[in-house]
Amino acid sequence: MPDSLRHPSSFKDPSGFVFPYAGKIYRQVNKAFAENYDLFIQTGLYDLLRNRNVIIRHEEVKENLLKSGEWYLTLLPEQISFWSYPYEWCFDQLKDAALLTLDLVKISVEKGLIVKDATPFNIQFVKGRPVFIDTLSFVKYDESLPWIAYRQFCEGFLYPLLLSHYYKKNFQNQLYIYPEGIPVDLVAKILPAKSNLNPAVWLHVHLPNKMGKKRNTGNSNLNFNKKKLLTLIDHLRNVLLKLDHTYTSAWSKYYTETISGNEYIEKKEKIVHKMLQQVEGKTILDIGANLGYFSILAAKNNYSVVAIDNDEQSINTLYKKIKEQQLENILPLCVDISNPSGGSGFANTERNPFNERAKTDAVMALALVHHLAIGKNIPFDLMAEYFSKLAPQLIIEFVPKEDEKTKLLLLNKKDIYPNYSAECFENTFLKYFQIKERENINGSERIIYLMKRIGNK
Repeated sequence: MPDSLRHPSSFKDPSGFVFPYAGKIYRQVNKAFAENYDLFIQTGLYDLLRNRNVIIRHEEVKENLLKSGEWYLTLLPEQISFWSYPYEWCFDQLKDAALLTLDLVKISVEKGLIVKDATPFNIQFVKGRPVFIDTLSFVKYDESLPWIAYRQFCEGFLYPLLLSHYYKKNFQNQLYIYPEGIPVDLVAKILPAKSNLNPAVWLHVHLPNKMGKKRNTGNSNLNFNKKKLLTLIDHLRNVLLKLDHTYTSAWSKYYTETISGNEYIEKKEKIVHKMLQQVEGKTILDIGANLGYFSILAAKNNYSVVAIDNDEQSINTLYKKIKEQQLENILPLCVDISNPSGGSGFANTERNPFNERAKTDAVMALALVHHLAIGKNIPFDLMAEYFSKLAPQLIIEFVPKEDEKTKLLLLNKKDIYPNYSAECFENTFLKYFQIKERENINGSERIIYLMKRIGNK
C-alpha cells in the first residue's frame, strides 16, 4: 500500500492509521492492534464513552479499502466539520481537554484498559465540547506499570496551563512550536519564583526535571499499582481545577464599555440580522469575533460558526458562554487573521494551515477593516483578495477615519493612509465582489456591506 494514501498526520503509530477515501476520512485498525481493539469493544468501554459523548463515534466497515496487508478492520468515524489544533484554543478549551483526558484514564482503567497517548492533538471540539478522537489509544492495562503517557500529559496539557496561570498570557500557542509538549527543563526555568510555593509545581515540574532521563522509564521496580494511578489522576485533576488565568484585556470588555454604546449595537444587530437572512449556505467564519456577540446572532440563525479573534481573553469568555448556553454550533478559536496558523509537522503537512481549513459559505468581518488597514498596514487590495479566497459571501463593516475607534488607532501614529476612505474601500472590493447591499448605521459614519464574490475568483 502506498504511503501516500495515509493522511500525513498518521504515520507514527503501528496500531493503525487514518486515510481519506471517497470523500470521507477512515481509520484502519492494523492486525498488530487487533487484541486491544477487540478488548476496547468487548469490555463495553467504547459504548460507555460513546453514550457519554466523549469519544468520536464510528461504524465498523469490514472491507479492506486500501488492500493493505496490515489490515484487521476499517472504521468510519463521525466526520468532523472543522478541525482545530491546541495552539488555536483558549485557556479553558485546553483545560477542558486535559480534564477529559484524565477522565478517560479513570474510566478505562475500570474496564481493564488505559489511555496510552495523552497529547492534546487527540482532542477535537465537536458541538461545543471536547471529544477524544484517537480510538486506537486504548490498550490493555498492566497495573504494575506507571502511566506511560504521564510525561506527555504534563508537557502537552499541564505545563502550558501552569505557565498561562502564572503569567496571565496565552501559552497554548506555544504548542505550535512544541507540538510534542513544552519541555520540562524549559518550564522549570521560566516559571516564576512564587510558583515554587506550589507543591504541585515541585512534584510535576522540578522533581521530573531533576530526575532527568530516569523519569517515567516504566520500570516495574517502581512498584506501581492501580490505587497509585487513580491517586495520581485525582491529584492532577485537582491541580487543573485550581488553575485560572482570567484577566481584563484591552478587548474583553469591548461591548460593555464601548464608546459606541448600546444603541449602536442594537442598530448594527438589525442590519446584520437582515443580511444574514440573505446569506446562502450554513457555515460562517466570524473574523475578529471579540466576545462573540454576532457569532451568537449567526448561530441563533442556524449557521455553524467558526469565531476567531487574536484576543485570547475574549475567546475564553465566548467559550464559557457557549458552555453555559449550550450553543453547539459555534467553535471559538484564538487566531490572528493577520498571522493565521500555518501548516506544521513533518514537511508542514501533518496539520493543515488555517487558511485551508477555513473555507466557509460566508465571512463576517465586523469592526475589523480599520484594525487591518491602519493597525496592521494591510492594503485594501490584499484584504479583498484574501477574503474572496475564504468564502463567496462577505458581510463587512467599514469604519471611517472620523470614527473614534479609528482615531484611537491613529493617536500615536503618523497618518500615512490617504486612501483610507469608503470610496477607495468600495472601488477596491468591487474588483473581487459585487455589492449586494450597503447600509449606514444610523448615528455613526460606519457602513455595513453584503457582498458576493465575482465568478470564480
